[in-house]
Amino acid sequence: MSEAAQTLDGWYCLHDFRTIDWSAWKTLPNEEREAAISEFLALVDQWETTESEKQGSHAVYTIVGQKADILFMILRPTLDELHEIETALNKTKLADYLLPAYSYVSVVELSNYLASGSEDPYQIPEVRRRLYPILPKTNYICFYPMDKRRQGNDNWYMLSMEQRRELMRAHGMTGRKYAGKVTQIITGSVGLDDFEWGVTLFSDDALQFKKLVYEMRFDEVSARFGEFGSFFVGTRLSVEKVPSFFHV
Repeated sequence: MSEAAQTLDGWYCLHDFRTIDWSAWKTLPNEEREAAISEFLALVDQWETTESEKQGSHAVYTIVGQKADILFMILRPTLDELHEIETALNKTKLADYLLPAYSYVSVVELSNYLASGSEDPYQIPEVRRRLYPILPKTNYICFYPMDKRRQGNDNWYMLSMEQRRELMRAHGMTGRKYAGKVTQIITGSVGLDDFEWGVTLFSDDALQFKKLVYEMRFDEVSARFGEFGSFFVGTRLSVEKVPSFFHV
């Protein structure tokens, strides 16, 4: 049996994608729409307080294309808290017009492929910053789930630790080229959702998503072993933009 990678695990993560029933939303009287928006903004204000206390983080983006209309990305210390937030959102008036499109449950993850040492990693400031991140407030977001292939000679899990570590090191070098252009958050989902990892990219230049993912496809770790799910890309919906976005 090959040696399993050990992981450091941080905050739990929910990607909650919804479509908006615009036809039904437009039938509401203006006063009811305004009340629904105010109720939603009050909920977001609670999320902002949690983030300011560094007990979690969140991001709200509108999705481009037909897969969804809006994304709520939530980070919290426990799975129970994610469920409470999802339930609180579902109880709002606005949620009557938000239809489930897709969701992904995972946990922020770092593996031992690229790091080693005797020090407790959870006490290292840089490691803690990556495990318990405050999500960037960039203009654009890209999310996709992925697996490592398990077929014939291209079975990631049959490779030795040394082989996997070398492949991941080369993969990481490609990612470093985009430092300052793209922020990447990896969340593990083995046993939690349909794929093994979720990848969330943040940038102020959406074209960087294409460049980064394309270049990484030429790394052996992706070319031989990468299996990808659907890609979602969106633009940031700040608190200030919420009223105009839902205005009809």
